[in-house]
Amino acid sequence: MKESLVRLLEQAVESLKAKGVLPADAEPSIQIERTRDKEHGDLATNLALVSSKLAKKNPRQLAAEIIENLPESSLVFKVDIAGPGFINFFLNPNWLAEQVDAALADPRLAVPVVAEPQTIVVDYSSPNLAKEMHVGHLRSTIIGDAVSRTLDFLGHKVIRHNHVGDWGTQFGMLLAHMEEVRKEGGEISMQLSDLESFYREAKGRFDASEAFADRSRQLVVELQGGDAYCNQLWREFLDISLNHCQELYDRLNVALTREDVVGESAYNDDLSKVVEDLKAAGMLTEDQGAQCVFLDEFKGQDDEPLPLIVQKKDGGYLYATTDLAAVRHRQKVLEADRILYFVDHRQSLHFKQMFAVARKAGFAKEETRLEHMAFGTVMGEDGKPFKTRSGGVAKLADLLDEAEARAYALVREKNTDMPEQELRNIGRVVGIASVKYADLSKNRTSDYVFSFDNMLSFEGNTAPYLLYAYTRVASIFRKAEIGKEELSGDVLFGEEVEKDLAGKLAQFGEIVNTVAVKGCPHFLCGYLYELAGVFSSFYQSCPILNCEDDATKQSRLKLALLTAKTLRQGLGLLGIETLERM
Repeated sequence: MKESLVRLLEQAVESLKAKGVLPADAEPSIQIERTRDKEHGDLATNLALVSSKLAKKNPRQLAAEIIENLPESSLVFKVDIAGPGFINFFLNPNWLAEQVDAALADPRLAVPVVAEPQTIVVDYSSPNLAKEMHVGHLRSTIIGDAVSRTLDFLGHKVIRHNHVGDWGTQFGMLLAHMEEVRKEGGEISMQLSDLESFYREAKGRFDASEAFADRSRQLVVELQGGDAYCNQLWREFLDISLNHCQELYDRLNVALTREDVVGESAYNDDLSKVVEDLKAAGMLTEDQGAQCVFLDEFKGQDDEPLPLIVQKKDGGYLYATTDLAAVRHRQKVLEADRILYFVDHRQSLHFKQMFAVARKAGFAKEETRLEHMAFGTVMGEDGKPFKTRSGGVAKLADLLDEAEARAYALVREKNTDMPEQELRNIGRVVGIASVKYADLSKNRTSDYVFSFDNMLSFEGNTAPYLLYAYTRVASIFRKAEIGKEELSGDVLFGEEVEKDLAGKLAQFGEIVNTVAVKGCPHFLCGYLYELAGVFSSFYQSCPILNCEDDATKQSRLKLALLTAKTLRQGLGLLGIETLERM
């Protein structure tokens, strides 16, 4: 709707330019907002207010001329002027009814695929395979997944990259420990069932034994040199670690697979070439033996340029080197138009520097969008980064276990006669959905407080509230004993709340596109919450099954059905399952 109105206003602006009312070079920003009071219409713009100086006219006078030059459209049936010069638009009920029917007839709910699909690489999750996934990996994983699903839905070619930490000096230590466990007759897969314990044991040996530390360093060199024995040990470790990750991805309903894993090791052979190319471009400076890139736009508190180090004094490479190699691969081999990085905000400077170097070195084209989709921290209710009760980092698997257990107890309390197997499934869906939605519903850039009590509430902007809203519609059709394909007749608006619901449903495509552009799933969460609220008002005010007029009943069933489909599709884009009853 907003896009359609913007196009109408753009045509009006062009007409006013042609008539000399506005300067020929005028490019006013056209903003469309929803009105708070329905008496002022459905949508409004301040175009006349922001353009009055350009036109050298009173805003209300300019507003009248804008309205006079608006092309005819079935979208609106009335336009008026309010206050100092706001232009208010009243949506045409017939147009809204057409949108409802079009969405019901289309598996995509009338959301068109983009006219010019892009190749978009999405870098998300990216755990360190030396340790188990913890709560810190949650945001990257589920926010990246929701945005990827949305981009997919709109028709873009999405390439998921799970840039796991599978390389570096720590792996020498882990391989040395694997070697000793095997010599002592231990079962590697059993030992690695708890990666945290295995890592602690390896670190303990490394700190306590000089011989063990020397062997660890030797294995790093041999691994990086392509030694077959070390490579076999390393691959065995990766296989078990990646299985741990995949179990969590499947449990979280995240669309990442083993085929999406493109770890740091994938770029190992290209690291020396990255350094050579930076040197050939005259971008390298040696500083205390390290190879660095200094760019004038990045300076520290002392006003001295900050380095992006690409090779250490001992010849080793860093994250920056690997990231530059990844950009080059994604640009030249994958031909990406857009590359999104879902990494926490503490890495903001790193990405700004890396992006600037990648462009200056020609690793990324100027028109290719490199975007750091930064996110905030998961906080505990004490206002500090979330920890376990014992003060340790919370394992993601343990977190999900507790969420499912709490949800199961809550559902069992409300449904004492429900079969145990169904209770368990509902507890699983509600528990996982609650953890995900509590995160996704917050602005990506903000910190948020992790609270089981809040996320499992059936009130407010929560997963249980939305899942219940969906089941409420499902129950209507079960009670009606009518097939969803049997609905017929026109969509009618006898009550204002019916029109409000249709108007909210018509916003779905606009919201989905906003998520795709901004990489912020909380816009979709907010929309779904508002939709559920409008439907609740509709449900209370407008009898459906008890409606005596069949035409009105059919119309209301259509609105209810489209609400359910929109909730299901919207939650699906967030990676959240729905339930038919709970």
